[in-house]
Amino acid sequence: MSTTDLAAFAHGLPKAELHLHLEGTLEPELKFALAAKNGITLDQKTVEDVKASYDFTDLTSFLAVYYPAMQVLQTADDFHDLAWAYLQRAKAQGVVHVEMFFDPQAHTSRGVPFAEVITGYRRAAVRAQDELGISAELILCFLRDFSAEYAMATLMEALPYKAWIVGVGLDSDERGNPPEKFAAVFARARAEGFFLTMHCDIDQVGSIDNIRTVLEDIQVDRIDHGTNIVEDPALVDAAIAKGIGFTTCPVSNSFVTEQMKSEEIVSLLRKGARVMVNSDDPAYFGGYVGDNYVALAEQAGLTATDLVQLAINSFEASWLTARRREAFVQDVRDYAAAAAGVALPV
Repeated sequence: MSTTDLAAFAHGLPKAELHLHLEGTLEPELKFALAAKNGITLDQKTVEDVKASYDFTDLTSFLAVYYPAMQVLQTADDFHDLAWAYLQRAKAQGVVHVEMFFDPQAHTSRGVPFAEVITGYRRAAVRAQDELGISAELILCFLRDFSAEYAMATLMEALPYKAWIVGVGLDSDERGNPPEKFAAVFARARAEGFFLTMHCDIDQVGSIDNIRTVLEDIQVDRIDHGTNIVEDPALVDAAIAKGIGFTTCPVSNSFVTEQMKSEEIVSLLRKGARVMVNSDDPAYFGGYVGDNYVALAEQAGLTATDLVQLAINSFEASWLTARRREAFVQDVRDYAAAAAGVALPV
């Protein structure tokens, strides 16, 4: 299959996206539109000015740009418009199911009511099913550089909307904010019936210890990023035995490492781990999920069959019901079977 054909195959491949920050889909054009709507003066004057500010070398430099941009999000309509813009792009990239992170504390901490955030996002998720045929769920993330008490308060505030939230996660700056800081919050979330995931960002201080904690102590259902687990083969084996999903993000990885963590991703794939590809914060890193499939395939020399396995993994690691998961996996196999010269994974 030629490079062009492989790219087309990758974009059309039915897939789930499980690591997508809604706030990270704020494209410059929408940022300017919302700023004008809400009477906010931005430091940047043009789209080019905005993109020029995307000079990231690590997680900290990214967050320094990421959080200030959110000031343009003020009302439920704003949150709807943000999610709806992403969902339309996701449709064009082959996404048929998505579990979307959102960061309520990034908004409530600046005076935006929780209800405005979640009702806007929920409206877009329902609309996606009706108009795009995309199944969309929300994952509430706690910001790890805030206190555990604030996280617990946010969880309590979310409980009236429990039916709209499939799980909880943990993101933001990992330095000095290990997963055990939020152990009680996640224990309560599990008791409330939420699925659990946590970011274990690449190449952080104490990465492998944090991964061990989220697996053995917090007992998450998925790990976001998490490719440093290859440093401990026994831990890899334990994660595979538990069916843990790894929501890797090659393009965003490339901003802090030369190889996108492609060697680690492929190593996990070859060992049978439920590793899959996602876009993370695509407005900032310049690639939506289909683009990430293509970028990884080009750098790691993956075949169409490899991409099919990554797509199957995305559904197998999802929080869909077993029946819906199986139906989506069959859609992937049918798509691959219809493509010339593509072998199905064993």
